[in-house]
Amino acid sequence: MPSDARTHRMPPVWRVAVLGALAALPATAIVNWLPNSEATVGGGVMIVGAVIAGAIAATDSVDPSAAGLRAGFLGGVVAVSVFLLTEGTSIIWSLNTSVFFAIAVVMLLSFTPVFGLIFGRIGGWVAHTVADFRADRAS
Repeated sequence: MPSDARTHRMPPVWRVAVLGALAALPATAIVNWLPNSEATVGGGVMIVGAVIAGAIAATDSVDPSAAGLRAGFLGGVVAVSVFLLTEGTSIIWSLNTSVFFAIAVVMLLSFTPVFGLIFGRIGGWVAHTVADFRADRAS
């Protein structure tokens, strides 16, 4: 069977991370409807997206930690992008503001993958636990 080049462009870990990040968008919107909820899109992708990516990765024999790490990074990129599109247009960008923002972005993009890794492992653990529970009940 010939290999389709379109399906092999993105590595499986990134494919699972992007899928988890996209699946987290509706979940974050639903959480944001709850009273007193201040959920952000970037935070939702970083946490919920990493859990979903970890669960999908565990069922697709991909490393859940790696998928969660990449989903966390995508959550950080989404958070920075949303900030730039909403609040960044009204800021007067002086040299001091630009340097502070650059340092903050580097720190954020260094820190969000750690949360993604943790929540990706949680998602993988949940997927394995549910699969083991179903296997025990089936036998």
